[in-house]
Amino acid sequence: MPLLIAMRHAKAVDRMMAEDDFDRGLTERGVADADRAAEALNRAGVTATHALVSPARRTRETWKRLSARLGELPVTDPMALYHASPEMLERAVAEQLDQGAEAIMLVGHNPGIGALVHMLAGQAEAASDLPYGWPTSALAAFDVALDDKRLIANRRRLYFNPKEF
Repeated sequence: MPLLIAMRHAKAVDRMMAEDDFDRGLTERGVADADRAAEALNRAGVTATHALVSPARRTRETWKRLSARLGELPVTDPMALYHASPEMLERAVAEQLDQGAEAIMLVGHNPGIGALVHMLAGQAEAASDLPYGWPTSALAAFDVALDDKRLIANRRRLYFNPKEF
């Protein structure tokens, strides 16, 4: 069964500290939280065969921290993932699954990534412990299936929220 790991980028510098939103890099806490998220994936034995990463600096830097522990994977980073809606994220994942990806690491932004995670968790009857919204560096992994290009979550395999530790 295909796997989707959905993660919000790690903590980024304040908007006022960057020339524009797209170029906001990670804070020290963001770097540490991204490393902790990678460790959580390793401990759970969860890995990916492909990555979908928003091209914004903070998502690319988050992916760099993850890939240092998970290994280099084929990465797709279309501009459409930058502040994408949950529907746009779902289409991007479905397209990768149709092309043969077996396990996808998706690194994106709120509110889209949080809404997608909550939708999938609801389908898998595993949403009761999720926080409202979706914190930076939080991730969830789901066994998924495609039904007419729509993602259906059958089971949640992992949930990591750095704010709970």
